[in-house]
Amino acid sequence: MKTLKNHIILYDDECPMCDLYTRQFVRTGMLDQNGRAPYAQADALHLALDKERARNEIAMVDTESGEVVYGINSFFKILINRFPALEFLFRWKIFQWLAARVYAFISYNRKVIVPSTRPQALCTPDFKLTYRIAYIVFTWLFTSVILNAYTQHLAPLVAPSNLTRELAVCGGQILFQGFVVALLYKDRVVEYLGNMMTVSFIGALLLLPGLLFTQAGEVSAWAHTAWFMMVVTIMFLEHWRRVKLLRLPANISMSWVFYRVLVLSIIL
Repeated sequence: MKTLKNHIILYDDECPMCDLYTRQFVRTGMLDQNGRAPYAQADALHLALDKERARNEIAMVDTESGEVVYGINSFFKILINRFPALEFLFRWKIFQWLAARVYAFISYNRKVIVPSTRPQALCTPDFKLTYRIAYIVFTWLFTSVILNAYTQHLAPLVAPSNLTRELAVCGGQILFQGFVVALLYKDRVVEYLGNMMTVSFIGALLLLPGLLFTQAGEVSAWAHTAWFMMVVTIMFLEHWRRVKLLRLPANISMSWVFYRVLVLSIIL
């Protein structure tokens, strides 16, 4: 169990994901007990680093040499220290490029994946429109595929769907809600849509157990429908919570419900 000593990784303590994985690095012995610290403590620890870059890419500082690595390279350094056999993979240029893109995709969207409860979060990453659009497109496609698979099990209570219809329904909500928010807060549209699509993504993930149970045995359409309604309720509550965190009016959640009721009335 080789521990990377004399290193401190600076994590965003306003991000539950960041807190979780850095805590696991310490808990599993990959970093020592003092191997992580909140970003806000960088000045108090007298660490020399690019603070602007560290908001976007998690920084890890060698406390002996002063060397700083950022982003995916911080993970590579920890993992290579524990699993030297992985070094050949992490030094492969194509893998580095792909890993860096995945890391950036998550990092630049982390505040819409798990929103901060603080209005002015200290470690908020820069806004990158390309990564936000990529996130919205990814969640739109993923949600549409899962919904298409799940709605097949709602028949005969609901007519079987197809992927084209689900893409249109999910895409339509992006356009509908984007228009509603733009009427009130034009500069908040992309931020809101990122949060809204996280809610859709959460709903799609919650539907996956229903699909898995179907593979294991016979499940009635009524059971599938009941679970679907429970998931929609959870999604509504989460949407309502995020709208409050974004300090947007409650009627944004009402328009979200209105669109879904409108679509359901057309389908039925």
